[in-house]
Amino acid sequence: MATYSVKSVSFEVFGKVQGVFFRKHTQAQAKKLGLSGWVQNTPSGSVVGCVEGSEDKVKLMKRWLEETGSPESRIEKCVFSQEKTVDKAAFSTFEIRH
Repeated sequence: MATYSVKSVSFEVFGKVQGVFFRKHTQAQAKKLGLSGWVQNTPSGSVVGCVEGSEDKVKLMKRWLEETGSPESRIEKCVFSQEKTVDKAAFSTFEIRH
């Protein structure tokens, strides 16, 4: 019996990513790709989060986080960590955390 596997990856984006609607655009992009997870600002000025979904969609989201972001953002780098395959998504939607 084939099981549907979910790719999960955490991220941290550095650069000019706060005050430029980065979280809102990240949420919109994740929803467009059908991904779940969360995004939030950090006190140090970066943006962190987690995305979950099919491997191909997660790959597209990773590229968006590294290269695109919100229109006013300037991404210096994006660090991915804890990339793994899980049996079931931990999140049902993509939320902005405060």
